[in-house]
Order: sequence, then C-alpha cells, then structure tokens
Amino acid sequence: MPTDSPILAATIDEFQKIKKLADKAIEQLSDEQLRVAIDPDANSAAVIMRHMAGNMRSRWVDFMTSDGEKPSRMRDQEFEDPAQTRAELMAEWEHGWQCVFTALTPLTDADLQRTVIIRGEPHSVYKAMSRQVTHYAGHAYQILFLAKHLLGPGWKTLSIPRGQSEEFNRRMLAKLRTGH
Repeated sequence: MPTDSPILAATIDEFQKIKKLADKAIEQLSDEQLRVAIDPDANSAAVIMRHMAGNMRSRWVDFMTSDGEKPSRMRDQEFEDPAQTRAELMAEWEHGWQCVFTALTPLTDADLQRTVIIRGEPHSVYKAMSRQVTHYAGHAYQILFLAKHLLGPGWKTLSIPRGQSEEFNRRMLAKLRTGH
C-alpha cells in the first residue's frame, strides 16, 4: 500500500504488524482452543476476533462520511460465543482488516486534519487512526496471551526467544553491515 505520507505509511505498517502478530497466534490455536475463555468473564480468542472485526467494519466503512459507530452495529452480540466455523470466523476477521486497509489506502496528508465522527465525538483523522491502532494492539496482545497460555510448552514464540537476545542483536548488526 504505497503512500507518500510518512504518517500514513507508519500507521498502515503498524496495522499490518498488529494483524500479523494476531494471525500468527491464531494459527497456533486449534478450533477448540479458539473458543476457550480462561474464566467466565473473559473472552475467547474467537470472541475477541469477532469484536475486532465488528469494530473495524463500523469504524472504517464510510470512514470519512459517517459516524464510526454505525447504527447497524450490534456490539453486545460481538461478545457472545460465535457459532461459526473457523473458516467463517477467519472470513469475518479478514473482511474487518480489509475494511481498515481499504479506508486508509486513498488517504493523503491533507486528510489527516479532517474531522471524522466516532460515537458523535469529533476526531481528526490522525486521532481516529491512533485510537484504533491502540485498540487493535491491545486486543491482538490479548489473543497472543490466550494462545500462549493455552498452548503452554507447545507455544512457538513470535519474538526473540528467551536467552537469545544477544545472538539476535549480533545477527541484526551483521545484516546492517552487509546490507542483507
């Protein structure tokens, strides 16, 4: 998604990183594990995914011209256990992310100070994007935590493994020096 705007490029990059992190955690979970909540008041990964997708549709469809909290959104239903197959859940998840990237792609620096409305409250486009980066990152880390908890020793780390920071730093420095 090329853009000449450093702010928009950074925002899109952050959204892509958030999605990738959540996707890699989700991939490690079985269909059953997607629906496990760690206590009666907690959300499963599937519920969090469904909530995020609902938020993305509401916030990003007609982003510049309608309130980001659409009258058609049924937020409370997003927190009910979805009676969906994994494929249906993933399709809803992917559609939500597509709404984000479709809304962001045509924006320019000139759009960043324009005003959008979320739940009747005015926000600059920049503020609205920042708000959603924070929201989605929080939920992505909830999914990651659940996956790590449920998989225990079977969890495949998504960051630098424990005890390997120095080796990782050496490899990164070597890459910078050689350009590879």
